[in-house]
Amino acid sequence: MPTETFEFQVEARQLLQLMIHSIYSNKDVFLRELVSNASDALDKLRLASLRDDTLDVDVSDLHIELEADSDARTLTVRDNGIGMSYDEVAHLIGTIANSGTAKFLEELRQAEDAAGAEGLIGQFGVGFYSSFMVADEVVLVTRRAGESQGTRWSSRGEGTYTLETVDDAPQGTAITLHLKPADPENQLHDYTSAWKIREIVKRYSDFITWPVRLVPPPAEADGGDGEAAPEPETLNSMKALWARSRDEVKDEEYHELYKHISHDWTDPLETIRLQAEGTFEYQALLFIPSHAPHDLFTQGYKRGVQLYVKRVFIMDDCEALLPPYLRFVKGVVDAQDLSLNVSREILQQDRHIQMMHRRLAKKVLSSVKDMMTSAPDRYATFWREFGAVLKEGLVTDAENRDALLAVASFATTHDETEPTTLRQYVERMKDGQDAIYFMTGESRAGIENSPHMEAFRAKGIEVLLLTDPVDEVWTDAVGEYEGKPLRSVAKGEIDLDSDGETTSDEDREKQGEEFAGLLGWMKERLGEDIKDVRLSSRLTVSPACLVSDTHDLTPALENLYRAMGQEVPRARRILELNPDHTLVKGLNQAFRDGKDRTALAESAELLHGLAVLAEGGRPNEPARFVQLLAERLERAL
Repeated sequence: MPTETFEFQVEARQLLQLMIHSIYSNKDVFLRELVSNASDALDKLRLASLRDDTLDVDVSDLHIELEADSDARTLTVRDNGIGMSYDEVAHLIGTIANSGTAKFLEELRQAEDAAGAEGLIGQFGVGFYSSFMVADEVVLVTRRAGESQGTRWSSRGEGTYTLETVDDAPQGTAITLHLKPADPENQLHDYTSAWKIREIVKRYSDFITWPVRLVPPPAEADGGDGEAAPEPETLNSMKALWARSRDEVKDEEYHELYKHISHDWTDPLETIRLQAEGTFEYQALLFIPSHAPHDLFTQGYKRGVQLYVKRVFIMDDCEALLPPYLRFVKGVVDAQDLSLNVSREILQQDRHIQMMHRRLAKKVLSSVKDMMTSAPDRYATFWREFGAVLKEGLVTDAENRDALLAVASFATTHDETEPTTLRQYVERMKDGQDAIYFMTGESRAGIENSPHMEAFRAKGIEVLLLTDPVDEVWTDAVGEYEGKPLRSVAKGEIDLDSDGETTSDEDREKQGEEFAGLLGWMKERLGEDIKDVRLSSRLTVSPACLVSDTHDLTPALENLYRAMGQEVPRARRILELNPDHTLVKGLNQAFRDGKDRTALAESAELLHGLAVLAEGGRPNEPARFVQLLAERLERAL
């Protein structure tokens, strides 16, 4: 048959220009695409040989060869796979509307052939066009398995291509790229360089099923001076650990893969395997590090796991597969069939992605829960390193909130060293106690010495001690656990008189009447500094403390929002006085006796300042506070 010249279809011409100029951000991926297509061809041949006994083909050494010639500036990608007929070449490469791979998959699905579970990657026509990013001319020679005649296709990517039949084509497909001159400034590398070819194959195609071999350069292949020609070099490991059964893989191999992925020098704390079967198949091999990276909470932290499709590397940090609160998890997810954009570099937000996202998150959390019971020491390390970031999920992931609460543990007044779970807290609750009490602060010591803790300590009521910034947020978002409300000991009114040691309503009412004048006067005198002044039921030692109203933001939460650039109005606090404290009694007596209101106002101001300092705050006018305190001390001497 004579050589014929054809024009690309309109869609193909448009794609060609898009491919050459903009569609791929990294030109190296052309080789990934060609190797992926070759891998597809080998898969197709192996399956065809299983299904068709009359197909006389040799499948004993299926492989992909790469051959570079630096003098001729060519790179050839060759496989001994299924190959293509003349009509298939014309149809598949001349148009992008159809895909041999997609049609092949559809036929397998319709036939419900179990052997067809091996999904194939990509669309040949699309990936093939990426060659024109790096080549001035592309020549394809192919012969379909079982046929005697081959086909030669060539194009310079300028709108036309030629087709002709050839008689001496080997089975399979060989694509020869006549490379453009190297231009490193435009990310156009020398693709005849052996080290560059090794780098690309190692990065993108290391785990594909078939060997990728680099043929020695022509000068070396001749084996001059009577020496034997060197053997082709296999570039890929073909060791997809996630595709092998657990019994076949040593822990050391998992650890080496983790170190390769994460650039961490320590072994992982936990290795998690997942194999999903059914209508959508994928495998995952995830790792929990043994320590938190120093930049875990910085804005530029790179999160996500590596994504492969049919063992071909797609992207490094695929954020769509895990929620942000699991950003410390490293690993690999290998999907058998996934909707990608034309360049395989950006995921389409389809149901498969969401399905994997949910399943992977649940798997990680269930693994952590298993660690709590089977390996408490490792769990303690996990929570120490990653507890703060995991608690972010209590705010952002309502679907997994119960699972997150089940694996969370908190410092507690019940034990100085051992943390507690919420379930354990509930089991220890006193008779009549109807809430889970907690307090937030910067440190355990700071919380334990807070005036807000006095009544709880006196009555032996357990309090959770929360010291992470996110604790201010999740406690409001969660609200309750197993029907028990979460209550801050520093917010709202606290009534601890339900355990028998009661203060009668009559006594409270009497106290209220006795201090009513002082409370009203102090509220008016302190003005904008406070929202209200009232008697306290949470103080036993300190004279006063500041509390937030039940639904107001705490000062720490206000500061957290401001640090994130969100301006919030400053909430006024409530000043609570201990009616049994000598200082408060004396202040009330002085007020009732009508003593010097100026000195009394200074005492009220000092009392408020002391309450601010007791919770780690700063008086509005530190210099004035110091002056008043110094004068009082001077008079006392």
